[in-house]
Amino acid sequence: MARLVLPGEPDRRLFSPPTRHAAAADDRLSADAALRKMSTGTALLWRGSYPTARRLLDAVNRRIPPPPPDDYPRYRADRARRARLLSLLYVPLDAGHVIPLHRAPDVHAACLAVYGPLREPAAVPLRELLGVLGAAEWRRRGVAVPALGARIHPHYGVFAPVRQEYVDLVAQAPLPGTDLAFDIGTGTGVLAAVLAHRGVARVVATDNSPRALACAASNLARLGFAGRTEVLPADLFPRGRAPLLVSNPPWLPGRPRTPLDHAVYDPGSRMLRGFLDRAHRHLTPGGEAWLVLSDLAEHLGLRTRAELLAWITAAGLRVVGRTEAAPQHPRALDPADPLHRARAAEVTSLWRLSR
Repeated sequence: MARLVLPGEPDRRLFSPPTRHAAAADDRLSADAALRKMSTGTALLWRGSYPTARRLLDAVNRRIPPPPPDDYPRYRADRARRARLLSLLYVPLDAGHVIPLHRAPDVHAACLAVYGPLREPAAVPLRELLGVLGAAEWRRRGVAVPALGARIHPHYGVFAPVRQEYVDLVAQAPLPGTDLAFDIGTGTGVLAAVLAHRGVARVVATDNSPRALACAASNLARLGFAGRTEVLPADLFPRGRAPLLVSNPPWLPGRPRTPLDHAVYDPGSRMLRGFLDRAHRHLTPGGEAWLVLSDLAEHLGLRTRAELLAWITAAGLRVVGRTEAAPQHPRALDPADPLHRARAAEVTSLWRLSR
């Protein structure tokens, strides 16, 4: 069995391909032949030029049939199958994160930030490597956030605030108090930053992802809010009570398959329901819990509005206000998107909840 040594977390230092088959490949391999091999589970260990590997990956991706429109189960199954297939094209990494291929880019800094030191030859799926390089560029350039008048710099594996609807809702809602707020599931720290920017004296931001915690702390310090914010590891809430609790949980119930999926998919709606069920324990009298949530799950048949309202009531909360924002991201405006009908109808809401 071919065995690949991969960089990454300790439990991924030695990695076996999904099947017992691996084959060398180079610039002579056509996209059709590559797809045939990958469809049988064969991992391709690339020995040709780096630009050709990238073109091959794009060509194989175009040859995979898309799912039918407005069929969410088929859409998710297609994404999973597509990811499995495309992740079978590997490129080598020498010690020190050097790609020993013709015309390969310098990936040392990007890989070091994600994988840590590499002291032995390795191999990594090209698809994953491109994600690492893309994340490094996002981190370098940052994402403009008009509500802050500044940029947020996402780290690898932390969802970038490229959609501004939910940020603007938090930036515009009337504050129930300005002495303390809890930002639950902070991610990049963008909502904690917005609250601090609005004048909240102290913001406690929590997350259970080490990458998110490091990202949020870095962003808040860069923006000058380190003295008024605290970033803590926690499963939802920190200790104590506050007049304002804010959470933007993953919007779709489902099983995450990649690090970024954790910002989109919430298995069994665990985070959503956990925020609702425990909010009353952390609210001061007269305080508000702000739930920022898209209704995309409703349009996809994954959750009903009646279920959400029942969960709010069962948690001992009541709705005291709600503001909405229509989607502005490109996929909502793209008729070719497989989920275009649901995305075009989507509305993001800030639910103001009180005990």
